[in-house]
Amino acid sequence: MARGSGIATDALLPGSFHHALSNIDYRVFLRDGAAWMSYSRPSSAPQGTLSGERQLHYYIGSGHRGRTYLFQQQGQWFELPINYYTRRSTWDMAPAFDNTTTMPAPLPVDPNCLHCHATDVQPNLPTARSRFANIPFHQGGIGCSACHGDPEQHLATKGRAPIVDPSKLSPERRDSSCIQCHLEGNAIVYRPGKSLSQFKPGDKLSDFAVYFVRSHEDGDGRRATSQYEALLRSACKQASGDKLTCTTCHDPHYDPTPAERVRYFRARCLQCHTSLAMVTHHAEQPDCAKCHMPSRSTTDISHEQVTDHDIESRPLASYSHLAIRSLDAAADDELVPVGNFPAGDREYGLAYAQEALKGDHHAAELSLQLLTKASLAGASDPELNVRLGYLQQTTGNVEGARASYAAVLNADPFDPSALANLAVIDASSGHLTEAVNLLDRLIESDPTQTAPGLNLVYIDCKLGHQSQAHLVLKQLQRANPDDPQLREYLSTGNYNGQHCALAP
Repeated sequence: MARGSGIATDALLPGSFHHALSNIDYRVFLRDGAAWMSYSRPSSAPQGTLSGERQLHYYIGSGHRGRTYLFQQQGQWFELPINYYTRRSTWDMAPAFDNTTTMPAPLPVDPNCLHCHATDVQPNLPTARSRFANIPFHQGGIGCSACHGDPEQHLATKGRAPIVDPSKLSPERRDSSCIQCHLEGNAIVYRPGKSLSQFKPGDKLSDFAVYFVRSHEDGDGRRATSQYEALLRSACKQASGDKLTCTTCHDPHYDPTPAERVRYFRARCLQCHTSLAMVTHHAEQPDCAKCHMPSRSTTDISHEQVTDHDIESRPLASYSHLAIRSLDAAADDELVPVGNFPAGDREYGLAYAQEALKGDHHAAELSLQLLTKASLAGASDPELNVRLGYLQQTTGNVEGARASYAAVLNADPFDPSALANLAVIDASSGHLTEAVNLLDRLIESDPTQTAPGLNLVYIDCKLGHQSQAHLVLKQLQRANPDDPQLREYLSTGNYNGQHCALAP
């Protein structure tokens, strides 16, 4: 954990690879004492020529499973679209980008994600989630404060002042110290005005967020950071209750060497399984995990495996029976909170809204019903209103959507979804000046928003604002140079079935 992040040059993994589908050659290297990533594609490629480089400032990932790097561009912080995978000792595309045919759009650095890799993570600026006043975090890796709180007074008094000891907290607060980073779920819904980056040791995680899984995979645990889901369904946890927690088996201050691991974890099992039959159980195979906690391929990170925390007495050879199902089959499968976290209509509605974004039409219907009910009951926060507005907009309730987006922007003037979607409503109803003002605000604060940016370029072009359209195009090109819609517009003047070519 202490090696979870840091200065890029302190942990640079030089290398290169060719991504066949996008025809891009990526290279990570050291030059003049600085870390860099370059990308290039020849003019002979169907997608067209591409070249550039990014200076790398920080690394993310201890290297146990893999590592990537952060770079800064136009005042914003982003993560590389490529990862180093330790098990294969190779560079490749980041998760979810294996099949991309172009260079992915920049991946914004989010404080909630940094929370589990770095210490003293800084709040992002209101203009964009990937903008920070200075640097995104002040200490690399997971430090003492992640589990014990602010250690300043404890250190100043040479240990006499109190400090948070998770083992002495109530079970819910104790477990929260671990699952703040080791719980993922299918959907995460933050409480109004809360974020994971605000969590402090001693808090209850349920006061900050609710995590949901599909009921058919309640505890599947094959996501890279969802071991807690699987542990909850294990016979060990159900028999031991609150006595069993993450630190029963894992010491956050000690990582056994490969030579010690089998003996170390067998001793953890024998803390509870004390009978002679258990002590002598398969003496020829002392590795309990090999049989009862086998490694499974993860569902969310390519090229990786995770230890199965179901702790089954007779584990299945595979989880093939839990293979991805059709959306129609999933329609009868409800979302359920992990760990009995309290959840109301707002939380359920926002969870189903996240599933709706994946193409689940049944989830969209449920989300609209639940969020409408929560809104009528008095719930009104930016996250609820932006999701509700989108669902209203897609179902033809334009005035309802307009009111929802207006409520969002009244609380958060830079919310990108509200700005972009309200601009579409304004443009469609002939209010082009209002649409341009909304899109100008969005692109000025976050030029990585390529689709809204192209909407702005097209409107400026139709209004005859050629110079302004060219300025926006330059911003979009610097931020996302390989976007296919951007390339098509630059070469043909066509965008979203419309045509308006800019003068050279």
